[in-house]
Amino acid sequence: MDTATIRNVALVGHSGAGKTTLAEALLHRAGVVPRLGRIEEGTTVCDTEPEEIKRHISLSPAVAPFPWTTPDGREYLVNLIDTPGYADFAAGVDAALSVADLALVVVSAVDGVEVGTQIVWKQCEQLGIPRMVVVTKADKPRADFRRVLEQMRAAFGSSVVPLQLPIGEEEAFRGVADLLSGEGHTYDGDGKRTTGAPPDDVADEVKGLYEEVAEEIVSGDDEQLERYLSGETLSAGELVGALVHEVRDGSDFPVVIASPITGVGVDRLADYLCELGPSPADRPVTVHAGTPDGPETEVVADPAGDPLLYVFRTVADPFVGQVSLFKVLSGTVKNEDRLVNAVTGTEERMHGLFRLRGKEHVNADAFVAGDIGAVAKLTATPTGSALAKRGMTVHVPAPAPRPTPYALALKPVTQADDDKLSSALQRLVGEDPSLKIDRNDAGQTILRGTGDTHIAVALERLARKFGVNVTTEDVRIAYRETITRTAEAEGKLKKQSGGHGQFAVCQLRISPAARGEGSSFIDSIVGGAIPRNFIPAVEKGVMEQMATGGVYGFPVVDVKVECYDGKYHPVDSSEMAFRTAASMGLKEAMAKAGPVVLEPISLVTVVVPQELQGDIMGDLSSRRGRIAGTSSLDGGLSEIQAMVPEAEISRYVMDLRSLTGGRGTFTAEFDHYDVLPSHLVEKVAAEAKAAKEG
Repeated sequence: MDTATIRNVALVGHSGAGKTTLAEALLHRAGVVPRLGRIEEGTTVCDTEPEEIKRHISLSPAVAPFPWTTPDGREYLVNLIDTPGYADFAAGVDAALSVADLALVVVSAVDGVEVGTQIVWKQCEQLGIPRMVVVTKADKPRADFRRVLEQMRAAFGSSVVPLQLPIGEEEAFRGVADLLSGEGHTYDGDGKRTTGAPPDDVADEVKGLYEEVAEEIVSGDDEQLERYLSGETLSAGELVGALVHEVRDGSDFPVVIASPITGVGVDRLADYLCELGPSPADRPVTVHAGTPDGPETEVVADPAGDPLLYVFRTVADPFVGQVSLFKVLSGTVKNEDRLVNAVTGTEERMHGLFRLRGKEHVNADAFVAGDIGAVAKLTATPTGSALAKRGMTVHVPAPAPRPTPYALALKPVTQADDDKLSSALQRLVGEDPSLKIDRNDAGQTILRGTGDTHIAVALERLARKFGVNVTTEDVRIAYRETITRTAEAEGKLKKQSGGHGQFAVCQLRISPAARGEGSSFIDSIVGGAIPRNFIPAVEKGVMEQMATGGVYGFPVVDVKVECYDGKYHPVDSSEMAFRTAASMGLKEAMAKAGPVVLEPISLVTVVVPQELQGDIMGDLSSRRGRIAGTSSLDGGLSEIQAMVPEAEISRYVMDLRSLTGGRGTFTAEFDHYDVLPSHLVEKVAAEAKAAKEG
């Protein structure tokens, strides 16, 4: 396979626009699958996981390669990457775009430009990825290609260039008219194409749009523009040649039409992907030499170069173990080659190379630069790693990690589940790096993700793939206690039960420290009221009680504790006695010192369309938030910053999507602790106590 004839195409767009069905139609038209699979039946090539079949949505990127021969007889390999459209799984889009050379934006002829369309368009724009648009579902009721084209031009500019017009509308949609060639392609019930002149009802519109489209295409080529303006008629081949460069440079975005269900236009779409899409050789990859912040250098997709590949996804396969999907950035990778992790230096054996098409493994002997392949059992090469020849230290930039604003605490159902939980979670994160795992001060195991559906799917996979069953509970908020005034108390322990007793007295004085200063212990004993060898026990008792909890049961912070007097018995006093007495004294002093509960406050930054700014500010205020500032951003967006209690934003990712129709984003990071309003203290303390006991 020649690098110049490889096309790596990511299918992107709003959820439900028809990406997976389109992938199925392309595979079927290429002869890779004998019949069209259906999402409703769970029979598509790209959606194979039970969690996907159950929900009828894609949850992770799926590679689906197919061969294609264009009308000029040239053979190509198209590596389709079907991506999720649902917001919780946007990290899958990031992974696909990290190896794609063209984004095929799928837009429904019924629903038009949606939130997901705009989000992924902006993402491709920021990454500098060339784009084409395919309008699907042209055969459905209420389908309107011209309305959708106007929406796209309004949203993305005049560089959105239609290459086709529909022949027939809605259920009568039966073909496409190519503007550049002037040909009409009609299809029968079996998807067989007949080419001829476009029907009379679209012929005039084809001629009119041709002038507009031709002028847009040649506007980026001075020589062709001059020929066009002088009245010379450019051939379809010349216009296509000019458009290839426009697409590669991201200055024009062709629009075509297809119906995956009826097959209308699917073959012409495949032609355009091959004829207009850039090859990997057209798009060098920028890497860093040595370290992530090392000098930048460009790597060209040259099959004769030094081998370098990038692992963009890892899959846990029940039969062969860990499967690594990779793109060859340079050189040629062959079976049994030995490459080295470019960061850790660990050697990996490339044994049993294959192409992954859904669940199907298609054996391969080698992969040239620009191609996408798979290999099993790479032991020390997680997603985002680069493999190269020994001695070559290089860092390939990976997509920035997505925020994980939603979290649940996990509780293993059985001891066997508990024993396997840690390793299973690590394997789960290896497959989906957008998940995060940590433990909090309460000892909870926390699973963090991009939303509730993301976490729900992860837990289903945890049970199905790794045999670990868990229940979930809310993440406990890290409340703290402190004091507002100085107080004194005596901690006294006196027990006599035959033989040696227990005796210790500690006089403690506590006072507030500055917020964030931390707690401290001051030894002010003079005259041997407490022997020096017992002072560390007093301090330990104080600090242990602070960690255990104060009046309301939360860890104590920002308190100065002074031990200024005490008593001891030469026989009955011990370290344990003074630890206990100090603990008792601190609890009593805390009760006298005006204790308050502190809650964590997050700095929340929300980005929403300007027309929604007022609604979002009102919602943040209803969550006890304090607006810190607002600013206007490009693209009609507003940024709102607010200080909001952590307890009020545990489900904010879902609430914000509901309030903004999916158009709002936010980040939250811990900023400081502040006093919890008094009317909430008893409720919070009771909930915390119940959680501990439960």
